Amino acid sequence: MKVALFTHPVALAHDTGEHHPECADRVRYLLRALETQEFSGLLREIAPIAPVEALEATHSRRHVEQILDLDVPPGDIQPIDADTFVSSASLEAARRSAGGAMAGVDAVMEGWANAAFVAMRPPGHHAEADRAMGFCLFNNAAVAAYHARARWGLQRIAVVDFDVHHGNGTQDIFWSDKDLFYASSHQHPCYPGTGMADETGVAGNIVNMPLAPGSGGDEFRVAWGAGIIPKLRAFKPQLLIISAGFDAHAHDPLAQLRLREPDFAWVTEMLLAVADECCEGRVVSLLEGGYDLDALAASAAVHVKALMRL
Repeated sequence: MKVALFTHPVALAHDTGEHHPECADRVRYLLRALETQEFSGLLREIAPIAPVEALEATHSRRHVEQILDLDVPPGDIQPIDADTFVSSASLEAARRSAGGAMAGVDAVMEGWANAAFVAMRPPGHHAEADRAMGFCLFNNAAVAAYHARARWGLQRIAVVDFDVHHGNGTQDIFWSDKDLFYASSHQHPCYPGTGMADETGVAGNIVNMPLAPGSGGDEFRVAWGAGIIPKLRAFKPQLLIISAGFDAHAHDPLAQLRLREPDFAWVTEMLLAVADECCEGRVVSLLEGGYDLDALAASAAVHVKALMRL
């Protein structure tokens, strides 16, 4: 199967400061893992810059202007909040993270790729309609969803999220739209503190499966197999977007779930089966978290292999 890999060198230039977990090595290690012979069939593409209009279709104009007005001198790093930092390259990186998500949608809708994987940073799923937070400036998955509507006329679009942290931003943006579906498994209690099972959106379009610290592959597979997958299938999405965070891995330093590489391969295969049934196999996967570099690289590699149907 043809899988498009979208990335850009500016992902490595977005500087969050010394010892910050959301660092350039995340993408560096991941891309190195995708250089072996088994990934030679990847269609390697440049992530473009998202137009301002696409960002404003997802976020408030106030939020977009605040980010676009950032003016960080070269060599300097400035905080947005206690966790989120920007450098002189961060604005371009954020716009290319969102633009790569949009380009992934175009690739699968035009049909020259069966699936897309966007290896960019900063991540996006914590960014709310009017707020940057949790390492995220723009909500890449939501930008992709609204782009799929605006350019391709799709209505029912699903974002599913297996990052260890709840995607409060995607939930916030999707909450009141019955034709946008968001489902997440995540550790609870954990940052950002949202994502309880009774948070269900305007029409049951939000599905949250919180997992207790220490949960492993068995609990994760029940959450997806019995909880999320049936509701995703019933929603019948026309496009499936994955917020692919790999920080639920047992070696990750920021949380306490105990997943391993086979768990990420399994959930990817389950999601591909739904995509094959509901939306002609169209899947766009976006890098979110993952902060143990070796675990991130190995987990992303099995995820991409599954997207390639290897």
